[in-house]
Amino acid sequence: MDDKQLMEGVLLLEKGVCDLYMHGTIESSTNQVHQTFSHALDESLRMQSTLYDKIQAKGWYPTDRAEMTKVSAVKKKYQTMG
Repeated sequence: MDDKQLMEGVLLLEKGVCDLYMHGTIESSTNQVHQTFSHALDESLRMQSTLYDKIQAKGWYPTDRAEMTKVSAVKKKYQTMG
């Protein structure tokens, strides 16, 4: 396993943790539990962002800019569904 695969794995795990904390925040039964999950979610989102920035800086997570025609097509698709 090389550094790229390791970092991609860590990023994937962190995204999963964010998902769990988000659901914990949404489903909280008390304000104290909600605040605890919310704080943990904020911390995890910061870690995820830091990981993403490091991976992108290495050129391991390239992103392409979406063409406006494709964006418009998707927007139109979902507007007609609602």
